[in-house]
Amino acid sequence: MHGTGEGRPPIQRNSLREQIADALREEMMAGRLAAGRNFTVKEVAELYGVSATPAREAMVDLAAQGLLRTEHHRGFTVPAFTWRDFLEIFEARALLTDSALRQLTPGSGRPERPRSRDWSRLPSLRRRAEAAARASRAGQLDVLVGCDLRFWQEAAALLGNARIAEYLGWLRVQSWMFAAPYLRRNGDLRGVCWDRHGQLVDRIEARDVAGVHQLVNDYNLFTVELLARLAGEELTSVPVLALLRMPVPGARAAVPEPAVDPGHGRVPLPRSVPPGRFGRPVRPAGGDGTAAG
Repeated sequence: MHGTGEGRPPIQRNSLREQIADALREEMMAGRLAAGRNFTVKEVAELYGVSATPAREAMVDLAAQGLLRTEHHRGFTVPAFTWRDFLEIFEARALLTDSALRQLTPGSGRPERPRSRDWSRLPSLRRRAEAAARASRAGQLDVLVGCDLRFWQEAAALLGNARIAEYLGWLRVQSWMFAAPYLRRNGDLRGVCWDRHGQLVDRIEARDVAGVHQLVNDYNLFTVELLARLAGEELTSVPVLALLRMPVPGARAAVPEPAVDPGHGRVPLPRSVPPGRFGRPVRPAGGDGTAAG
């Protein structure tokens, strides 16, 4: 990749393979590609206006991540996640986050290995928090899934462990794939989903690790209580409930954020993300096989 001129950074191009995978992933997260939906490489290639090769590569990548199921001679199918599947996903997410944050908390009694934290990313994290919170308060599920995923991916950088952050992101995608159909059936989603992203950034900016830990626990508790109610399941089936309800030593009580008028305009997706609606073409390929522009 070459620079665009003296003093200018090189243009970052996502491959068509990555664009298609991102687009399909967000369709499944938002519940627009429902569980059981089957499609072929040819269909996806035609819908996105690309050749079969990047479409196949993208779908194989998603299948390797467990986000698509390969069907012999029938293409690929969106998997169905049950309540039991969700509990396993949720438990893994909660336990991994809790363990990582306990190691970061002063006075935990555990040795803390040197970690690299890029505090210059805070303004970007703040923008993502605002976008996710606005989408949540306005009930814009199609927008929220992408904004929320990218917010938590960036927030996970606080852990200083790229592998943990990547794994948590993968678990979150599956959580959304389970949750989205139930949320869509709920109808009006204004104010239904968690919207305290801004408070979490405040705690991160203040280097208040105990506060971050408590707020993440509150978020996880909010999530599982909401989904249990929507899915008609008993909270007694949640194995980590006691852990989430346990106060974090040193954490201050959260102050509710002021209500925001949900009538604001739609929150735009970040520019690096391909169009969300299934079937809209991705950016045309350039001569080097990457996305143009």
